[in-house]
Amino acid sequence: MKILLTGANGYIGVRLLPVLVRAGHTVVCLVRDRRRMNIDKSLDESEFVEYYEADLLHPQTLENLPQDIDAAYYLVHSMGGAGGSGNFETMEKQTADNLVAQITKTQCQQIIYLSGIVNDDNLSKHLRSRRNVEDVLLNSGVPTTVLRAAIIIGSGGASFEIIRDLVEKLPVMVAPKWVSTRCQPIALRNVLQYLEGVLGKEKAYQEIFDIGGPDILTYKQMLLQFAEVRGLTRHIISVPVLSPRLSSLWLYFVTSTSFNLSRSLVDSMKNEVIVMKHGIDEIVQLKRLIPYKEAVSRAFQRIAQDEVVSSWKDSLNSSKMDINLLDYVKVPRHGVYRDIRKVPFNKPKEQVIENIFSIGGERGWYYLGFLWEIRGILDQMVGGVGLRRGRRSHTELVPGDALDFWRVLVADREKGRLLLYAEMKLPGDAWLEFKVTDEGEQCYLLQTATYRPQGVAGRLYWWSVWPLHGFVFPGMAKRVIRFEEKRPEVKEVVS
Repeated sequence: MKILLTGANGYIGVRLLPVLVRAGHTVVCLVRDRRRMNIDKSLDESEFVEYYEADLLHPQTLENLPQDIDAAYYLVHSMGGAGGSGNFETMEKQTADNLVAQITKTQCQQIIYLSGIVNDDNLSKHLRSRRNVEDVLLNSGVPTTVLRAAIIIGSGGASFEIIRDLVEKLPVMVAPKWVSTRCQPIALRNVLQYLEGVLGKEKAYQEIFDIGGPDILTYKQMLLQFAEVRGLTRHIISVPVLSPRLSSLWLYFVTSTSFNLSRSLVDSMKNEVIVMKHGIDEIVQLKRLIPYKEAVSRAFQRIAQDEVVSSWKDSLNSSKMDINLLDYVKVPRHGVYRDIRKVPFNKPKEQVIENIFSIGGERGWYYLGFLWEIRGILDQMVGGVGLRRGRRSHTELVPGDALDFWRVLVADREKGRLLLYAEMKLPGDAWLEFKVTDEGEQCYLLQTATYRPQGVAGRLYWWSVWPLHGFVFPGMAKRVIRFEEKRPEVKEVVS
């Protein structure tokens, strides 16, 4: 079959793509920017993977959609993005309407939509929006299958990372009353099995199914069981006095989520999300539903092996950038302030490049880390992303990755170049570039910070932090070269 995969570079899309290809399908990845696709090179060059660049919010970009599509996966949502302040319902309906207008002109025989469980009467805005999208697709004239999932447990997932932040950072939690709400979490692997399993099944046409794991748990039980998997002892005190706004701020400051996303999540946590619409097992017979604690354990195995192939944090929906990375890859030279550090080194180039590509996250920024942490806290206090997002992989970076409060624009190991764009709250635009160069027999690290101010506020900001740049940037450049990771000693065992 030829399958259209919308949201192909999203958290679920990246995981579903290889599943479909291995099953023998040709997949057309609908993405806004192909360069952001973070997939295995063999897949990227496969004859079974095609690309179609379009923006679902702009219907004119969909006019040349391939006509020979047999089925389509709809894996798009706007929660926590630019529209998170209130208009994401309109955005989600508009994107669905735009796709339907074009998909009905193709030979598509099935649309498969991954939604959320929406069985309560008093739904949150987020869940109500999901149901509205269901209505658009179900009334499209193309047979549609809706899979409604609760919390999805998998490495890199938003829910997983938020629970992880709470458990690992807080030995004692004073939590809002929503920790007593019940849900039915499902392992990512089972979600992918269901998504693949309903493909082409006529019994699933124009049907809605709830999908969940074998455990029905409160959020409090989920947090405590997560702690058990991590070998931690945690205590949770539930209080009724935290309003939705205070709860959102609590999540925002403790976890790596954005405020828009935390507000949407808190609003949704009043709704129980447990399986009520049964019937999926008559169509897709899974060998086994993975229990919650096992799903958590499996996710950490992926993390330990540095095999997190996609993360919710890499979504540009929460970015202040325009979606076209080309607008930012070319660093401006006029009307900007620059801090350039050129440091010679005699180490192997590969070692310095490895240090560049390991920057941020758990390793940090090499020099005066407390100042970077303060900058992250200040950014978070004004609604920015702070340093909480970390990085998807300890050693690998690709264009589009989130890296603390930066976004990766260029990541070229072969040429020794890494270009970052600042997503912190600034009265202007900022870039940070690392590049390894050769001049004769001497190697250099060229580190360039570029700032394009906006108005008087932008200029005042630059000169206010300029004294700090005077020792932070040269110290960072030198430490990038000198850093050597401490490896555990291996003692020889004599038998």
